[in-house]
Amino acid sequence: MPATSTPLDRVLAQLALYEHPLLSFSARAKGDGVEVIIQFKDISVPVHTYYFDLHPRDLDHAQFEWTFQRQLYDALHDYFVEMFIRTPQDLAERRRKES
Repeated sequence: MPATSTPLDRVLAQLALYEHPLLSFSARAKGDGVEVIIQFKDISVPVHTYYFDLHPRDLDHAQFEWTFQRQLYDALHDYFVEMFIRTPQDLAERRRKES
């Protein structure tokens, strides 16, 4: 990493290595860390934007590229699960309220 590279530059460089047909990735500085932003590309679908933080310890990790990928994939998993608009648990809850 060049001495002039900021934590945000490092994250943006990593994000440039990823391309997804449904999602776009960006990042911005947040305090001493970086906030990663995941957005659904189709703005006509009303889903939220997902954010996760990278802390200085994450950014300084000797295996940053690998730990970043793990955090990104974990965030993607969480984001897609949060996109459900109905689950079996929702149906059970509605039936309980109707009784």
